[in-house]
Amino acid sequence: MNGTGLRAALHDGTRVYGTMLVSRAPNFTATIKGLGMDFVFIDTEHIPIDRTTLGWMCRAYAAADIAPLVRIPTHDPYDASMTLDAGAAGIIVPYTEDVSTIREFVGAVKYKPLKGQRLARFLAGEEELEPALSTYLDRANAGRSLIVNIESVPAMDRLDELFAVPGLDGILIGPHDLSCSLGIPEQYRDPVYLEAVRDIMARARRAGLGSGIHVHYDGLEQEILWARETGANLIVHHSDILAFALAMKRDLAALKSGIEGVEADAGGMTINI
Repeated sequence: MNGTGLRAALHDGTRVYGTMLVSRAPNFTATIKGLGMDFVFIDTEHIPIDRTTLGWMCRAYAAADIAPLVRIPTHDPYDASMTLDAGAAGIIVPYTEDVSTIREFVGAVKYKPLKGQRLARFLAGEEELEPALSTYLDRANAGRSLIVNIESVPAMDRLDELFAVPGLDGILIGPHDLSCSLGIPEQYRDPVYLEAVRDIMARARRAGLGSGIHVHYDGLEQEILWARETGANLIVHHSDILAFALAMKRDLAALKSGIEGVEADAGGMTINI
């Protein structure tokens, strides 16, 4: 799926499937394509990936018709611009709580390369764009999506305002930070947390936005239930490192039990990215 297809799917409710990536191994591209995924979520907020590496990752996945979505580490629109230059199909903005942040990133993602005072005046409704420039910008940025992380109580308190900003394409809930903001850290079965996730997802879809949660830590069944109940359509299942850790933990527990007769913990785990 290319960036244009992904952006359309976010708004029309079509479900798209992907995973979060930590590994930079080249052969991952073919493996993920073989799994039938629509996009990859590349995290540069918590994972140290330099611009060169990010560039070849984005270009490799795009060439394989897998849309690369990249979470940037800051609220600096210039980071978004550099990441788009690297080949990202979409930008994920971390820990978003206010309308002004979203508007700035709408400018960076949907009106690139327009910058500075002209862009600021346009976004404020103080100046119109020439028809030729408007047509050029629409064409140049048609395949680029803007997604924001909703991961705090202050963001939940103003969801209607945030979701109404023109140019926003989707939201992803950050489970770890949201649970901390709610005062129930890592309590992913707490009814308060479950209801918060359900409410955010449902309201995003009602606003015509792509909706999902990145790397849910507590079971496939809950992911399926949320999608069915709320219409969530931006499905980020696991991450490469978490899938490896969970599978290895189960296998090592089975090995130790079978070979040495030693009981080992094969339970779940979280990696907060």
